[in-house]
Amino acid sequence: MDERTFDRTDQHASVIGLGTWQLGADWGDVDDRQAHAVLEAAAESGVTFFDTADVYGDGRSEQTIATFLRGRPDLRVTVATKMGRRAEQLPQNYVLDNFRAWNDRSRRNLGVDVIDLVQLHCPPTPVYSRDEVYDALDTLVAEERVAAYGVSVETCEEALTAIARPHVASVQIILNPFRTKPLREVLPAARAAGVGVIARVPLASGLLSGKYTRDTVFAADDHRTYNRHGGAFDQGETFSGVDFATGVEAAAEFAALAPEGYTPAQLALRWIVQQPGVTTVIPGARSPEQARSNAAAAQLPELSPQTLAAIGDLYDRRVREQVEGRW
Repeated sequence: MDERTFDRTDQHASVIGLGTWQLGADWGDVDDRQAHAVLEAAAESGVTFFDTADVYGDGRSEQTIATFLRGRPDLRVTVATKMGRRAEQLPQNYVLDNFRAWNDRSRRNLGVDVIDLVQLHCPPTPVYSRDEVYDALDTLVAEERVAAYGVSVETCEEALTAIARPHVASVQIILNPFRTKPLREVLPAARAAGVGVIARVPLASGLLSGKYTRDTVFAADDHRTYNRHGGAFDQGETFSGVDFATGVEAAAEFAALAPEGYTPAQLALRWIVQQPGVTTVIPGARSPEQARSNAAAAQLPELSPQTLAAIGDLYDRRVREQVEGRW
């Protein structure tokens, strides 16, 4: 699979990576054997970038990745984790002492001395503007706890604030055919600054797979049930902020745009990979088959200008009004 570079660090990532939220929690039950099978399928398909966080299963996702990689010393994988969501979401908690403590826990979970990439995990908006936050992150690099750092954001404005900082290596942001606002300012700014872009929630929590109907029911411990209206964390993380009924109808239109040989999910991933400035996209997977299908999107032909235009028209007609002003 093709790889792209985080220009500020020279680290590499496959154009399609693997998001591992679902291997920890919040997507229904995934047992250890199934989680390892997903990681194996992704790696064998050429995936060289795993994204995790210290809150995914309270560390379970990090530990699962560590166990898998210990058994596969032949693999060259960049592992990115995130920190900050285990504490009360107050700007004053984003200080060096807490960063060290959170980092120590993640390094133990991952079984490494130096974490490839650590990202602030969608902290309160004022955090992105504080000099002392970036000074503390620079200290983690100087102490050789992390090789590089980035941020995960909810809004385009947060992304632009972080991109302006000289040592931010990456910005992780929701980007998919139902969330296209980052194309207009964030991706061009990141390209100009040499900041990598990690596209998350690429399938709009599964909506863009085209598999759901209005009657689909998710497990009680699945965020697509309990966070549908933003009750647990930012609503934009669930179905990209699109209400479920609208999303299902729009997804059916989206699926009809898939060229021959593409699944709807592969259409969404291919659309993201084609956007100038994207370094990697991190779909999750709950089965080996899903991991392999996601990775295969990297090898599909580029989408035609006509297909790209049709996707843009669908967003404008069905989705823009719900999401454009909030994120």
